[in-house]
Amino acid sequence: MIRVIDASVAVKWFLNESDSGPAREILREIGDTPRAFAVPELFYYEVYAVCMREHPKPELFAEKGMPILFNVPCTRVPMTNDLAMQGAAFVAAGLTGYDAVYAALTKQLEGIWITYDKAAAKRLGMPKWIRVLNAY
Repeated sequence: MIRVIDASVAVKWFLNESDSGPAREILREIGDTPRAFAVPELFYYEVYAVCMREHPKPELFAEKGMPILFNVPCTRVPMTNDLAMQGAAFVAAGLTGYDAVYAALTKQLEGIWITYDKAAAKRLGMPKWIRVLNAY
């Protein structure tokens, strides 16, 4: 089954936070089975934006972290009209436009969305196709 990786997971690969362990496990899994993972193109922009704001050395992240991120072997999916149309229903359900893209891509691929965003999952009623890491 395809797993769609949320930017909230990838950010944890670069920030030393107490709850980063599950995200790093996902990264190991990607290395073992890269074809089983996908991300929307906006993933890279989101990770960059958060890490440039939160990383203790943003310039180092830009220089060293982004090339690492670009080399994580997962399928990159461009934005399409179909994805935008599918995302509209998720926006109507209360998700941000960004989260709606992850949700729509997950549904399009019949996969699992892996995220730290429990609030987004709650807005959709905690469906089985969303796996929230560190959900307490």
